[in-house]
Amino acid sequence: MQADRRLERLAALRSRLAPAGVDAFLVTHLPNIRYLTGFSGTAGMLLVEPARAIFITDFRYEIQASLEVHRDVAVEIERANIWVRLRQVLKRSGPQSLGYEQDHLVVRDASRLGEAAPGRLEPRSELVEDLRLIKAPEEVALIREAAELAQDALASIVPGIHPGQSERAVAANLEAALRHRGSEWHPFPTIVASGPRAALPHARTSDRVLEAGDFLLVDFGAEVGGYCADLSRTFLIGARATGRQREVYGLVQAAQLRARTAIRAGQTGREADALARDLIAQGGHGADFGHSLGHGLGLEVHEAPRLSPTSDLPIPGGVVVTIEPGIYLPGWGGVRLEDDVHLAPDGPILLSDGRTELVELV
Repeated sequence: MQADRRLERLAALRSRLAPAGVDAFLVTHLPNIRYLTGFSGTAGMLLVEPARAIFITDFRYEIQASLEVHRDVAVEIERANIWVRLRQVLKRSGPQSLGYEQDHLVVRDASRLGEAAPGRLEPRSELVEDLRLIKAPEEVALIREAAELAQDALASIVPGIHPGQSERAVAANLEAALRHRGSEWHPFPTIVASGPRAALPHARTSDRVLEAGDFLLVDFGAEVGGYCADLSRTFLIGARATGRQREVYGLVQAAQLRARTAIRAGQTGREADALARDLIAQGGHGADFGHSLGHGLGLEVHEAPRLSPTSDLPIPGGVVVTIEPGIYLPGWGGVRLEDDVHLAPDGPILLSDGRTELVELV
């Protein structure tokens, strides 16, 4: 049975209120609300006070909130305007200082909050995200399950990929396979980029038709229990790889393998990034690897920590990160290989399959 850590998480957040200089804290970022309460809907706010927590949502989620939100969290349903209900709740409790998530509250809602709060407003950053950083065993298990689902979905469509097919058709088949296997949703828009378009690290899937000899870059994910997997694979379509294609692919593969096996907790983001970047630079393609090595993964597909050449922060143990080096050559194509890794005390544990050998679909 999966552990229920919601009260533990709420207690951890409460312990941060006084050090943060606030009497109460308003959570509006939906992934943070799900982490603290279990609610998976798309509208609501959570007020956390030293002695209680109150979740406010609208009538659309009355039944869902009763099923998902922990019983020790009070639920208030507002049939008109949840900001009006928040004003009523705050008037009853009267916190002198109310913290809010400055990274997530839009200007309009900040104005509404100013009208609702009787006391001083205090912008705060990452009070909940810092708690989410280190993953509990059941969180790691859900990310692994999402990765396995994603891999199975991709494997089911690869035999049908061929020249003459459009990128959009490949993406549609993959997304359908993900949903059929139980993915709650797509954590981000699926990237399918072929030929010269594979040189666009974050390409939008297009109607371009695959041609023999193309690299086909596929970046996709799955979501299970709210937790995300994020994977990338690159294929060769309708032909055997040329010498240059093998060289570029092999360099990315070697860099990815080195990074995913040598990364350790305690390294800085810069040091982790260098595991792959140095090898790619030695191969003459340093300028062609323009993004960071990877990022954290969890309830959101992009979380802390950052495995970046600009990050000098140490990587905590217990996080889950992506390892995704790439080489991108404008007008020619590109290669990216991405797996998901848990940084356990004894070293990195691969959560995805790590199958990065060059596949030629001929």
